[in-house]
Amino acid sequence: MSAELKRRKAVQEDTVAQYERMIEIREFEEQINGLFASGAIRGTTHLCLGQEALAVGLASVLRPTDIVSATYRGHGIALALGLSPEAVLGEIMGKTIGCCGGVGGSMHLSNMELGLLPTSAIIGGGMPVAAGAALSFQVRKTDDVAVAVFGDGATNIGAFHETLNLASIWNLPVIFICDNNVYGEYSRINLTTPLEDLHMRADSYKMPHFALDGMEIATVQKGITEAVNRARSGGGPTLIEAKTYRFAGHSRADQALYRPEGELEKWQKRDPIKLTEESLIASGALNAEKIAKIRSDMKATIEKVVATCQASPEPSLASMFQNIFTPAKARR
Repeated sequence: MSAELKRRKAVQEDTVAQYERMIEIREFEEQINGLFASGAIRGTTHLCLGQEALAVGLASVLRPTDIVSATYRGHGIALALGLSPEAVLGEIMGKTIGCCGGVGGSMHLSNMELGLLPTSAIIGGGMPVAAGAALSFQVRKTDDVAVAVFGDGATNIGAFHETLNLASIWNLPVIFICDNNVYGEYSRINLTTPLEDLHMRADSYKMPHFALDGMEIATVQKGITEAVNRARSGGGPTLIEAKTYRFAGHSRADQALYRPEGELEKWQKRDPIKLTEESLIASGALNAEKIAKIRSDMKATIEKVVATCQASPEPSLASMFQNIFTPAKARR
């Protein structure tokens, strides 16, 4: 079993490991923010601070043979599914150690062994791709499922409606997860969308749907398990709306000054890491001393990851042409 699959197995079997992965994602994203600010990384990035429960909850329920199509805000999902921090950070930094050899960047993370299709920088671009993967499962008569994760803003584009319509008609084994973090880029949802509960849109396609608290990992796991079981047994697609909140701005340059006063602080009281700590302390799985050690150890681990990636070489100019086509002779 590869190291990545072992990482995935850990979050499927152990609640403390799930908490540790959430801490890993949080520390990773905070380090990313600092690296961009220092100029160590070129371009832009989109952080998932505050949305760790959805990523880890999803990874803990799915099999590696299932397929996930995520968005450009996908660092957390990639780490949750089992990609190593070196593979993710290396890709973001444009280094050969990255999961795509450093030529994809922050918004294009992938590892097919773990079921992660290349994350998409196109709003809603992953939905029809997930439906295609689900169709392949249906044709091959496997019980694997496809999952499309997308933001609230994507529910206003054509790909959302076209894909849900087709998935319903063909009864595809696909789960649509709307990560409703309140903002589509810089616009609050009430300024762009005429309804608050986006999952209700599935009524138009006679598709099962519901909302869940995306800040609480146990709730995430329960809801996604229900949808996965339905899809695996031939029950077709489901639309899930996970109510979350991004603690950072849309991208690294966005200070989110448009947020109403007190909104961020209100959501931070329901920080998914805080809620998970409270739950694990109540169950006896963790205490304050263990939590402090996990946080300290993870900080040191991610700092080592940063040093490793900084020392890794950059890809050559020719690297961008690799994996694009197969020579005719090799195809014979």
